[in-house]
Amino acid sequence: MQLHISPSLRHVLPAKGFKEFIKVKIGSKRLSYRMVFYCLLFLTFLLRFVFVLTAIDTIDGERKCSTLGCLGKKIGPRILGKRLESTVPEVIYRVLEEPSDQTDTQTRPESPQTLEEFIAEMKDGRPDAKTFAVKLKAMVTQLEERTRTAKIQEYLYRHVASSSIPKQLHCLALKLAHEHSTNSNARLQLPSPELVPALVDNSYFHFVLASDNILAASVVASSLVTNFIRPEKIVLHIITDRKTYAPMQAWFSLHPLTPAVIEVKGLHHFDWFTKGRVPVMEAMEKDQKARSQFRGGSSAIVANKTEKPKIIAAKLQALSPKYNSLMNHIRIHLPELFPSLDKIVFLDDDIVVQTDLSPLWDIDMNGKVNGAVETCRGEDKYVMSKRFKSYLNFSHPLIAEHFDPSECAWAYGMNIFDLEEWRKTNISHTYYYWLQQNLKSDLSLWQLGTLPPGLIAFHGHVHTIDPFWHMLGLGYQDNTTLAEAQSAGVIHFNGRAKPWLDIAFPQLRPLWTKYVNFSDKLIKSCHIRAS
Repeated sequence: MQLHISPSLRHVLPAKGFKEFIKVKIGSKRLSYRMVFYCLLFLTFLLRFVFVLTAIDTIDGERKCSTLGCLGKKIGPRILGKRLESTVPEVIYRVLEEPSDQTDTQTRPESPQTLEEFIAEMKDGRPDAKTFAVKLKAMVTQLEERTRTAKIQEYLYRHVASSSIPKQLHCLALKLAHEHSTNSNARLQLPSPELVPALVDNSYFHFVLASDNILAASVVASSLVTNFIRPEKIVLHIITDRKTYAPMQAWFSLHPLTPAVIEVKGLHHFDWFTKGRVPVMEAMEKDQKARSQFRGGSSAIVANKTEKPKIIAAKLQALSPKYNSLMNHIRIHLPELFPSLDKIVFLDDDIVVQTDLSPLWDIDMNGKVNGAVETCRGEDKYVMSKRFKSYLNFSHPLIAEHFDPSECAWAYGMNIFDLEEWRKTNISHTYYYWLQQNLKSDLSLWQLGTLPPGLIAFHGHVHTIDPFWHMLGLGYQDNTTLAEAQSAGVIHFNGRAKPWLDIAFPQLRPLWTKYVNFSDKLIKSCHIRAS
């Protein structure tokens, strides 16, 4: 068999000649001439392919790079045993990697504001590589600082907007308080005497809502009763504070949701709450004092020049009145609040019910206390990506020692609580123990209100329920489409953009406003509008 070697291949073979090359390579491995032929044929093809790629790259030039040309430029030298050297001068990397001096940052001259200005300045001055890098770094650093400042201002404005009471809601509370004092129909006993036995009857579906927001509570109640197949079997227990009790009772006296049974009760009506030491009150007082001492308020948070905007946003959110509200902490006392009940569904005041919730009583809790939706699994990675590490500080040894950062978190807002099983546990004691540990650690175990200690207290006592029953995130992101939200059993406007605020997301707000009667005289007189 005679081999024919292409001239283009011969010049890359060893200088001793082709015959010696064949002898050396075949002598030890005993390869057939046919095998050598195919190997050399493949090598010929490969070299020609690299040659074509490199040629195309040369033709394309520096400004234009076709797919084949770029491939040739990247692959060719590596196949031929060469590596491309970077064409960027090393001095540019050195300048860009140097840490910025705060003094230099404050005293440096004004940098170009746009890319066009930068290019024009470089063309006019024709600087060397170092000067180019210094100018570029100054421009980018200045833009980063302005972007950071703008983000922090946005977070601060949102914090102020979400923490304030809109004048329309304040107006509604004042008018209802006036109705309570002047209108006997606004002081009706809730529920009426003949329905009082239903309050402790476990054959009813018992729901609990703790809120000091009258309009929000009215939407939760209305949406719950409207979508329930057997509304005559609903008992809704509304708990509020002393200052909101009269207006809240006036609203539900003047707007009965017959045939559902509605109870409005102030915390001052519970005997256990008015006698002796109440852990939730003590914890709140200490927590507020500690936050004031260690956080320094929103001004100190915003003034921090080193923390990232998202960290500042989280700290501002931690100062929200909601996280210091007694209504937010009271759920840990549900077994004491309702000693005669076996099972309840707890609802936050920023949710909307869109389906019949009676099937929740058919869920087998398998001996668990808390039926909740997990928040680490789902298509929406922004909302459904929360694990213990999202809420607890695992850099603290106390947290790292007891918990798993990858464990799936769950959501407050729509929870099934088996009070019978709860009474067999030490969940409430665990909750307050960890609140005390957080205070002793200068609030370093977690940042936000009641969910982190709730994750700890209910650890091992949670039964996962279908995500259909609780869709989250409508108050801090607008990626959820209207169709997706409409398909959920309960939607939750958790986050700053509450549906009763001007900062609510316009496309999602109608899901909440559909349960507000804007023709009501009190609603109209306070200028509460759909948009």
